[in-house]
Amino acid sequence: MSTVTRTYLDQRLAAANRCSREATMAGAKAAAVATIAAAVPTLASVRMLPWAKAHLNPTGQALIISTVAGMAYFIVADKTIVSLARKHSYETAPPHHKNTSFH
Repeated sequence: MSTVTRTYLDQRLAAANRCSREATMAGAKAAAVATIAAAVPTLASVRMLPWAKAHLNPTGQALIISTVAGMAYFIVADKTIVSLARKHSYETAPPHHKNTSFH
């Protein structure tokens, strides 16, 4: 059985903090882009399309835009965390696990 040192745990915690910070920033950037990408057609359609003008009040418009922004945030943040975890788990894997060639 292996023993876990305090230094090792501190290093892992620091890596987890970096990963979560990167994921938060990536998610926030994606949410900002998605907000603009959803707001433009939503607001334009309310002005031009009779159905949208009749059925999409400001609350509905805000719901559409915020849903797209929230989805973008969580999808990008999740994908960032998973990719970073994969990368770090591969770096710390034993050498015999890194050999993925099939001869």
